This record gives sequence, C-alpha cells and structure tokens, in this order.
Amino acid sequence: MIFYKYQGAGNDFIMIDNRQEKFPKNDNTLIAQLCHRRFGIGADGLILLENAAGYDFKMIYYNADGREGTMCGNGGRCVVAFAKELGIIADKATFVAVDGSHYATIEDGLVRLQMADVTAIEMYDDYVFLNTGSPHHVEWVDDLERIDVKKIGAKLRYSDRYKAIGGSNINFVGADKDGFTIRTYERGVEDETYACGTGATAAAIALYHTGRTLHRDILLHAVGGDLQVSFECTGKVYTNVFLKGEAKKVFKGETNELVS
Repeated sequence: MIFYKYQGAGNDFIMIDNRQEKFPKNDNTLIAQLCHRRFGIGADGLILLENAAGYDFKMIYYNADGREGTMCGNGGRCVVAFAKELGIIADKATFVAVDGSHYATIEDGLVRLQMADVTAIEMYDDYVFLNTGSPHHVEWVDDLERIDVKKIGAKLRYSDRYKAIGGSNINFVGADKDGFTIRTYERGVEDETYACGTGATAAAIALYHTGRTLHRDILLHAVGGDLQVSFECTGKVYTNVFLKGEAKKVFKGETNELVS
C-alpha cells in the first residue's frame, strides 16, 4: 500500500488514495495500528480520498484510535493539498466530508478551507460550547503554558456533560502580544495535539462571540504553527467561515501492513 504523510500546523495525517476502494475501511484495528507512533507510521489520524459524484473527491477521516471521526479542519486542508499532488485539482476544490460540502483554495502554499456554518453557541460561566463540524469546549485561561492539557482535557472530555455526544474536544485559549494562543485536547487521539483546525475555528468564533475580540479575521498560535480564521456574523449566526494555514507533504512511503 502506498501512503503519504501530510501535516498542517503539526497536526499530522496518513493520506491514502482510495479511489479504487481497496482499503479495508471497517478494519479499525488496522487503522489504529497504522496511526500508532511506536508500532506504525504514526499520525493524529488517517484520511481516505475517494471518488464522489458531483465533487472533486470525498474525504473520510479516522481518528488515531481507528474509529471514523467527525470533521477535521486541518485534515481537510491537507487532503486538498494531497488532491493537488495527485493531479485531481489545480488550485481550487469542492469536496464532501461527513459534515457536508466544502470549498477550498490553494495559494502560496496556504490552503484556505470553508468550514460549516455555526448557528448555535452555548454560553456558560467559564466556557463556551459549539460545533464547527466537530464538538468543541472552549475555555479561557490566564496561564496557558503551565496548564496540564492532557490531564484537565481528559477530565472534561469524559465528564458527564459530554457523555451524550461521545465526549467533546477541549480547547484552552490565552492572549499573547499579537493574537491568541490555543492548546487542544482531541478526542480520538486522547492527548494534546500540535493543532486542531475545527478547534481553532471554534476558538475564534468563541472569542468574537464573548467580546474578547472585535475582529472577524483572527490569528491563533497553535503548538505546531499558526492558523487564521475568518468569518461573517449576522446576529448569532456565523457564515463564510474559513480556516487558513500551511498544509505540507512530509513524505511518501509504502507499507506491507495490509498484506495477509
């Protein structure tokens, strides 16, 4: 099996061209094995690129635990770059994912991806909850560098408040001199990741919605790199939401893991 490795702001993914539908999509154990950082290729997730009528391609995303996941923003940006590598697209793409259709452009190495509209935001005393293709808990913290993201994130992710939806991704956001910094605990990875695209999108909208910024084009510094989120807002509805950042091929390889 030929595979590619891509990363967007340090969020890394195994990419597989599955247009001939040869990959065993129901083998969750195999997918988890491929994503394992000690016994496999190593990645935050695995993405299949497939054919889809009326679109340039279809994106299917699996978390590192081997289970099919909800939308992944950085994964979406990386699969667009992958589609260009394969010659499927030039600098524009329309594709379908688990949360619906997406439009993206590539310019100067940056992939700009349209995310889902956000129509509902839940406000609480110390956090905000919203869905940007994946569920996200966004919490403001004063000392972001010192927070134990894995420990506190896991506690919140598995708390009673999120049991009904299978757990939430947890984002911690703080201010810095030229924007905002974000750290994210991702469900499915069950650890802090270097970046999270839907998390950065959720954080940017939450920052605007709570009045922490008046800007609708927001820079967020993740552990693995910068992400930029822009949107329009009418009342409490957020539309034309775009996530932008680098998406780079790390390497191309092959594995005999699928050979029986």
